[in-house]
Amino acid sequence: MVAAGIDQFNNGLRGGSDAGPDGRGAGSREAVMQLVRFGIAGGISTLIYSAVYLPLTFWVLPHAQAVWAVPPSFLVAVTCGFFLHSRWSFKGQGAHSSGPAQQLKFVGVQASGMALNALVTWIGTALIGLDPWVPLLPAVALATIITFLLNKYLVFV
Repeated sequence: MVAAGIDQFNNGLRGGSDAGPDGRGAGSREAVMQLVRFGIAGGISTLIYSAVYLPLTFWVLPHAQAVWAVPPSFLVAVTCGFFLHSRWSFKGQGAHSSGPAQQLKFVGVQASGMALNALVTWIGTALIGLDPWVPLLPAVALATIITFLLNKYLVFV
């Protein structure tokens, strides 16, 4: 299964099987549109995440313990994100692999994003002493890139 995802990843890097001589074609356009949909859905998930994370860090937790706001924020955002991504971002891709196995893979990918997010948040708040909102920006950017690639080539295949 991982090998199939890696093969599909490599094919995507080459522009897809329907690409023209310039490396572009219908496959590239669809990949770009998929990335745009992922970005929009991810933006919505980020707003949901922030709506949980920020109140917890401003009114509930001490700044140095902002990392404890990450799990509940991710739980709410990942639930919404699965429906957005499976029904819109990656619609039509991996229809044959839907079900509990796909959901578990999605949760695993998102858990890796949560771990990365928690690490960046902890470094920014506990070690460096930044305000809790500051590490939110690089944490979300890194998690977005990594989870897009993992979702595209391992979850929704």
